[in-house]
Amino acid sequence: MKAKDVAQYLLDHPEFFNKHTELIADLQIPHLHDDKVISINERQVTSLRDKNQVLQNKLLELISFGEENDLISEKMHRLCIALLNISSMDELLEELKFSLHEDFTIPHVALRLWNLSCDDTAHTEFTTTSEDIRTIASSLTQPYCGDHIADEIKNWFGEEAEHPNSFSMIPLKTTESIGLLVLASPDHERFCSETGTLHLKRLGDLVSASLARYNQVITTAETSQNNRSNERQT
Repeated sequence: MKAKDVAQYLLDHPEFFNKHTELIADLQIPHLHDDKVISINERQVTSLRDKNQVLQNKLLELISFGEENDLISEKMHRLCIALLNISSMDELLEELKFSLHEDFTIPHVALRLWNLSCDDTAHTEFTTTSEDIRTIASSLTQPYCGDHIADEIKNWFGEEAEHPNSFSMIPLKTTESIGLLVLASPDHERFCSETGTLHLKRLGDLVSASLARYNQVITTAETSQNNRSNERQT
């Protein structure tokens, strides 16, 4: 018989040790970490302790994840409230950068926008991007995390371009692609390929909705102004 056959037999016949109680006292099991031997009862206690420790570690890990998620959700809530109160593109961009730098402690933030109506395109965020970058943004269905991005995007960080080692590219979309938000950190693990993207996607949705809302206000204002001009001419 092989060892697995013996193990399966004992599992299939739990009454075995009831019929052979002397074995419980006589069985000597090698200790996992010492040269001494222990009884089957002691081995069971040791096994239960090991399992309990594993469960305890898992529980502590889940609690840590929960606390971290609560903290991120609180920061996202503060950003959401702040963006709801903005009244201009200047305020929107300023509040977004401030929150990402100060509240989320992200060292490097870059943003490029397109397909938006804006009364002030002098912002760096409206600098013309290549068609390749727009294609990358429109092709992303989820935020990207990793250590590789296009050189053109690296240049968005200016003199700090050599310092970031991990990146997250977050596509901004409404009914069409409207931009790309890029976060970067000198920490190799901050935005590694194993990083969860749930909160990053929610950040992208929030920023996209805020831009679309402001864009709609600008478009409506322009339409009203054009209508008034037409009426005066008539």
